[in-house]
Amino acid sequence: MELFIERCRQNGLKVTPQRMAIYKVLIESADHPSADSVYRKITEAYPTISFDTVNRTLLTFAQIGVIAMVESYSVARRFDSLTDRHHHLHCVKCGLITDFCDPSLDEVKVPEQIAKLFTVLGKRVVISGICPDCAKSA
Repeated sequence: MELFIERCRQNGLKVTPQRMAIYKVLIESADHPSADSVYRKITEAYPTISFDTVNRTLLTFAQIGVIAMVESYSVARRFDSLTDRHHHLHCVKCGLITDFCDPSLDEVKVPEQIAKLFTVLGKRVVISGICPDCAKSA
């Protein structure tokens, strides 16, 4: 939480109880929640907060680098409080996103033609498949 507060202050963002609560929901969620999911949880403590406020706050958090937006097969953006190097397993049936680490994947080189066209800011491997729960029900 200290790093979060420091990063907010470095970026001129006030550290309000609502912002801290939104961030806390994210760090306590292992399922890479959508803005709607965060909104539903945060309204338990802050019933008057709007969805728009939660969504804009999440986007601001992503801009300042305290969270990341992650890939999703649904229309809804998903958010990740883990900003260290890691990769994702993604279930194409239920949308579950699971973190995993593999140092060999961290070393994947960016192809030269891409490095010439883009300033690469990060790399993440996404493995798509079917999770064990969906496989059981199939």
